Order: sequence, then structure tokens, then C-alpha cells
Amino acid sequence: MIDRRGLAEFLRNRRESLQPEDVGLPRGQRRRTAGLRREEVAALCHLSTDYYSRLERERGPHPSERLIASIAQGLHLSLDQRDHLFRLAGHNPPPRGATSEHISPGLLRIFDRLTDSPAEIVTELGESLRQTPPGVALTGDNTRFTGPARSLGYRWFTDPAARALHPPEDHAHHSRVYASGLRKIVTLRGPGSRAAQLAELLLPRSEEFRTLWNDHEVSVGFEEAKRFVHPEVGDLELACQSLIDPSQSHILLVYTAVPGSESYEKLQLLSVIGAQAVVPQPS
Repeated sequence: MIDRRGLAEFLRNRRESLQPEDVGLPRGQRRRTAGLRREEVAALCHLSTDYYSRLERERGPHPSERLIASIAQGLHLSLDQRDHLFRLAGHNPPPRGATSEHISPGLLRIFDRLTDSPAEIVTELGESLRQTPPGVALTGDNTRFTGPARSLGYRWFTDPAARALHPPEDHAHHSRVYASGLRKIVTLRGPGSRAAQLAELLLPRSEEFRTLWNDHEVSVGFEEAKRFVHPEVGDLELACQSLIDPSQSHILLVYTAVPGSESYEKLQLLSVIGAQAVVPQPS
């Protein structure tokens, strides 16, 4: 059963305890609200302000599990707080670990400060959970995919468009990286895992994957620099730094270029393109 009073009090408490800079928002001038405004939380949670406000007022329909998960992420809740929120809403909490898509508050705080860099948070299967605007400008919106196609490794072997961002001479090595990486995760997670299901889907669909899978390679990594062929700015050579959250098996990827290089100048242009994409343009 939903605990409407407990849910409303918990939401208000969390909203009022957060500051705009905690969630990557500008503070602005003449701010009188203690914590975040309801409309700010609604935007972070991808809800209407009216719907969120009704939850804080102990009203409205019974929120779904998907909606509660969105609120938990928007409010930057820890796993314990997320589970508490689910129980207040009358739902069983989702599982923790490698299958969880709830990003930890610490990883989100770092991500929120990377507004001028191409960055994304991915699962161990290469499923994009969050991207910065420059990240979208670099690789496209990878959060739009559904089903097995959410995994970049799956798209690499089934969708030719996934390879268009990289020089053809690099494709063979990328294929080895994705096949060996998936094999390593299958061994780690077991035959009934989502990783094993992806491998089972790929084996009949891709002869290249099948050949590489039978080679039993593991731990083939990318070179220090990763090359891109971008449709607007051309060739880029970028380093990819990663930060791993071991409790959730999420990875924060940040792309950088050597200062003063041609790729560095092109990254600055991508930051402008990314900013323009999220700011409404006058008609």
C-alpha cells in the first residue's frame, strides 16, 4: 500500500535539502526558495510540475515503478534512499548491482560538472544512461535506443550506422574489443545474465561476431587515442578517461583532446553545437 503522507514528507525533505549546484543547475539571482523549486525537481524527473506537486500534497494517482525510478534519479538519491522511496510508493525496490540503472549521487555530481566536455555514463554492456550535450553532439543521442540495441556492442555488429563514426581501418580492432569485452562479462555474470542473452542474439546475426566469439579473446582494449569521423567537424583524435562505480558497474566516460591540437579546437566547436542543441532557438 502506498504511504501518501510518508511519500509526500520524504519528497519535500529531499527537495529542500538539495541546492541547484548539487544537481547541475544554475543558482540564479534573487533565489528565496530553500532547496530546489518544485518545477526544477519536476524537470529533473521528467514530470509535469502539476503531477509532482500533487505527490507532495498527498494527492494524485498511484505512481508507477518507472515514475518512482525517475524521481529517485532526479533527486540524486542513494540506493538506500531509492529503496525507501519505492517502499513508500507501495512498490518493491529494483535489484541492486550490475543490472541496476540507478546512477549513484557521487557519479552524478561529477557528471553534472562536465557540461563543456563530451561525457556519458554507461552500463557494463555499453548502454548509455546519461550524456552531456557535447557528448550528444559527438556521438548522437545514444539514450534513444531500446531493447538489445541499447548496447553499443550489439549495435556495432547489427547496425552499420554504429560504425560510421570511426575510420574503416579501425573497425576490426573495435570488433575485437566489443566481442572480447562481452565474453568477459558473460563469464563474470553467468549463463543466465543479460550479457549472455546479448551473445545468444548476436551469434546467429553476425558472422564477424561469431568468428571473434570462437577466438575466446578477453581484455582486448582500445588504444590510448580513439579516432572519430564526425559529420560536422571532421576527423578527431580523442583520449577517453573512465571512472568506474564498482557497486553499480557503471562507467563515466570523458573524452578529451591535447590542448592546442586540431582535435582540441574541434571539441570546442562541438561544445558550442551541444549548447545550441539544448537552448531553444528563436523562430
